[in-house]
Amino acid sequence: MLLLPALAMAQDYSKYYQNLPVKVAQVSRPMIPTHEVSLTEVGGVGDGVVLNTEAFTKGISKLNKLGGGRLTVPAGVWLTGPIALKDNIELHLDKNAIIYFSPDKSLYVDKEGKSSRVEPCIKASKRKNIAITGSGIIDGNGAQWRPVKRSKVSDVEWKAYQEIGGVERQNGTLWYPWQRKSGLPDIKTTPEEQEKMRNDLVRFTDCENVLFEGVTFQNAPKFHVHPCNCKNVIVDGITVRCPWNAQNGDAIDFSDVNVGLIVNSVVDAGDDGLCMKSGNYKENAVANGCEDIVIQDNTVYHAHGGFVLGSETITGMRRIVVRHNRFSGTDTGLRFKSGLGRGGKTEQLYVSDIVMTDIKDEAIVFQCDYLDRPAGSNENEVPTFTEEQRKKAPDFQDIHISNVVCYGTKTGIRAGGILGLDLVHDIEISNCTIAYTKNDKLIDEKTTKLTLTDVKFVNMNQ
Repeated sequence: MLLLPALAMAQDYSKYYQNLPVKVAQVSRPMIPTHEVSLTEVGGVGDGVVLNTEAFTKGISKLNKLGGGRLTVPAGVWLTGPIALKDNIELHLDKNAIIYFSPDKSLYVDKEGKSSRVEPCIKASKRKNIAITGSGIIDGNGAQWRPVKRSKVSDVEWKAYQEIGGVERQNGTLWYPWQRKSGLPDIKTTPEEQEKMRNDLVRFTDCENVLFEGVTFQNAPKFHVHPCNCKNVIVDGITVRCPWNAQNGDAIDFSDVNVGLIVNSVVDAGDDGLCMKSGNYKENAVANGCEDIVIQDNTVYHAHGGFVLGSETITGMRRIVVRHNRFSGTDTGLRFKSGLGRGGKTEQLYVSDIVMTDIKDEAIVFQCDYLDRPAGSNENEVPTFTEEQRKKAPDFQDIHISNVVCYGTKTGIRAGGILGLDLVHDIEISNCTIAYTKNDKLIDEKTTKLTLTDVKFVNMNQ
């Protein structure tokens, strides 16, 4: 057992809070005690065959009895079931360490039967001072969980899915990893029910003082890095990656996070890239809404959106600064999406100094009729909303976007609200240059109020 320098002394984040357009509360690193235990000390075997779930549990319990510390994962392939972190624990991956989550779905079933989903690969609830650090890889083995749309894969890829088993639905347009040739058990009676069970690679709920640093997170069953109702969260220098067509493959989702920082990270994912969400108010939650967040110096390759707000914005978005980021090959650049039953108010949002290339759809988009349609759902079904849902309407306002350069997008700016409701207003977009191939602006002036100042649109076809 080794002693380490205090983790809290390792980094100063004050440089990210210089010259901000609004005062934002600053993050601080978690305090981790100086004890260290190697996974091999508690029976871990990194041969890719031995299941290490018990070793992870033993290592975390051993450190917990000492008041906390670092559980080190050495080089190797560490097959495991779900991992649960406790107070004052740092999970640290050495270079060439890969934590690989078992394809046996039965390992993740909630033993108490209280959850509608399986357990996350890595979880923590109501914990303080927790961290995942290092230079290794955490792989969620998500292909064992995710459905696949035929329209999003080649013939070669489709054949490869068929070869591992599974079933096809909807006239061969949708594939589920069901009754695979591996013989591992399914956990529900239909593939559709089982699909609804899949969960996140990392999900922390009601935690304080959280750090993600250096590690590569890949191939989640659903979302990758997902702190929920947490306070004081740092994401620094991580990589998040999965296939571009991974269903619901969100990269970094802050769901109701107060005081957060996302910096120096790289995303190449199947759904939203850097995403802020805010759900219903929770009485005893550590945090409600997203506020006091800085997002800077990140790169997003494929994603449905580079920076995304929503679709849930119910308890509000406040004091969020997004600056000096680059997006290359995303579907949309800056994406503000919500809908009835999902919406809330935005306040003091500042987005600046963003560079984009090869954006598939829109550089900037405001959408107020977003609907979440899981794989296999009827896309032609017209939704109905209760009066209570209508009270939760989006209120996109007090948003300031400046110094955006985009080379290559179908549409420069698209914005639409809902007739009769004031959902998109007091939006300032200034000092931008957008090179487009089809439309400069698709702005519904009956439902939106945008102020454009010194915004230059260039038709790439002329």
